[in-house]
Amino acid sequence: MFYNPNMVLDRDLGVAFALAYFGPGARRGWDMLAATGARGLRLLAESGAFSSFLFTEAHPDAVEVVRANARTFPGAIVRAADARDVPPEAPFDYVDLDPYGSPIEFVSTGIRALRPGGVLAVTATDLMVLAGVQPGACERRYGSHPVRGRLGPEGGLRILLAYLARVGREEGRTVHPLLAYVRGHHVRSYLEVVPLSATSPPDPVGMVDPGAWAGPFLGDRGPYGPMWLGPLFDAALAPRLATPPHAADPRATEEFLARIRAESDVDRPFYHEANELAAALGVPFPPSREALSLALVTRGFRFARTHMRPEGFRTDAPRTVVEEIVRSLRETAGSRPSRSDR
Repeated sequence: MFYNPNMVLDRDLGVAFALAYFGPGARRGWDMLAATGARGLRLLAESGAFSSFLFTEAHPDAVEVVRANARTFPGAIVRAADARDVPPEAPFDYVDLDPYGSPIEFVSTGIRALRPGGVLAVTATDLMVLAGVQPGACERRYGSHPVRGRLGPEGGLRILLAYLARVGREEGRTVHPLLAYVRGHHVRSYLEVVPLSATSPPDPVGMVDPGAWAGPFLGDRGPYGPMWLGPLFDAALAPRLATPPHAADPRATEEFLARIRAESDVDRPFYHEANELAAALGVPFPPSREALSLALVTRGFRFARTHMRPEGFRTDAPRTVVEEIVRSLRETAGSRPSRSDR
């Protein structure tokens, strides 16, 4: 149990999500693994979306820390409890699962504790597993073969989403990602969870065969997955995401959200990087971001930078078209990169 200052931006994003998705109201939340309670207390105090929030921890000492922190927050309920058990206060409108490591031990409980249409927020910090450094562990833990390398973290996020979708169906629910992202050494997703019915569409979960895959090159150790191949962002929610008034780091939060807002319009699996493309194609200098964007948009495709890497971009153009453009821009790409591209 500890307070992680590196997660300040994530807590800012949590408040931004609640403001955009819920709005004012008297909803009920549960912080399954509360630690110091910082995430849930900020949601309770700053979003205006909750009238009560339950904080649970298993260790008595941790409970006393949360209880001390929550003392001045009306609506905060603190209890020693096992997060694998659904609390008597259920169902909740929002459940937050933020473990140290993998969340799989608690996912079923989180889903069962939600009302129909509620939101489950899940963090996973076991990126060594999800991003392909430990492929055997990923296959055992999540039932998926991971992507290795620079695109591994996004692959890990998509593996986590596929796992959450699978557990959801086992619990008679389906999941709809509202906001899912990679940041630092973790992935996080906010999911709307609704009852499964005979008319529920199949989940966009599948395998990626490198030989038939038209998107960014993932490597030759596939097939990869199963993984989530649908959107990471809800198209209606993303434009409403804004920096909350009491953000601890407003500049970083706004920069991150601006990328999400733009990226949501080109919500395709995986991203390209100009330097990687240039190296693979034998082009001496990567084309500028502006040149790539102009060339793709002129041909009728979409382009947006990704939040996952500063140099990365998403497009709905097939990889063959992107590669053709990179080759065609080699003449103009030979000049020294501009300051904005460094």
